[in-house]
Amino acid sequence: MSLIDKLDHNRLPCHIAVIMDGNGRWAKARGLSRGEGHREGVGAIRKVVEAASKASVQYLTLYAFSTENWSRPSEEVDGLMDLMVYAITRETADLKKNGVRIAYIGDMERLPENVCAALQECIRETAGGERLTLVLALSYSSKWEIAEATRKITSDVTKGIIQEKDINEDTISRYLTTRDLPDPDLLIRTGGEQRISNFLLWQCAYAEFYFTDTFWPDFGEEELYEAILNYQGRERRFGKISEQI
Repeated sequence: MSLIDKLDHNRLPCHIAVIMDGNGRWAKARGLSRGEGHREGVGAIRKVVEAASKASVQYLTLYAFSTENWSRPSEEVDGLMDLMVYAITRETADLKKNGVRIAYIGDMERLPENVCAALQECIRETAGGERLTLVLALSYSSKWEIAEATRKITSDVTKGIIQEKDINEDTISRYLTTRDLPDPDLLIRTGGEQRISNFLLWQCAYAEFYFTDTFWPDFGEEELYEAILNYQGRERRFGKISEQI
């Protein structure tokens, strides 16, 4: 019996964010190149997207490439970029057929032209998807995002578009790249590390964290449902006490 049958469908997380970690270590443990690990990781993405859609999760954000990842060896970065183009191009038709809408957060200006073109085409082709919104975080980091938002707010104050006295938490949220998305309810990190690595720092203020030793290439349908079950066993108080929930 699948763990999906144990889920309380009245208490599903609306938005799950995932830090996909462990591709390189998965490959090393098998005597393979890091590139092979990343290719296996693409297969895991397909499995998790299908599982999330099957469980009626509405938003799934995947941390695919951080701004810090640009400092990795150029050979690995180039390989990752080529893999992204291949994967996005290959999956677009199935995403569209299955009602999955692609969205993007990150610094698109730093992405190679062919990655941007493939990504923008996929966004256009899947725009009508209503079953699941799959958000790709590419060339993204939360500190970059908050700095960008701060610059835009400062500019709009200077222009008189907004008043300094009116700036509050909602103002900042509206200037973030995630302004059209609900905050994550559940943040999953694979690969055994227990940190969030500059990912959705503002948005995860009240997210539930789930860390697993499973490397990303081995993370699939049942692993996702196990994380959701763990989430459903928690009491989310948002600063209140139990009796107020």
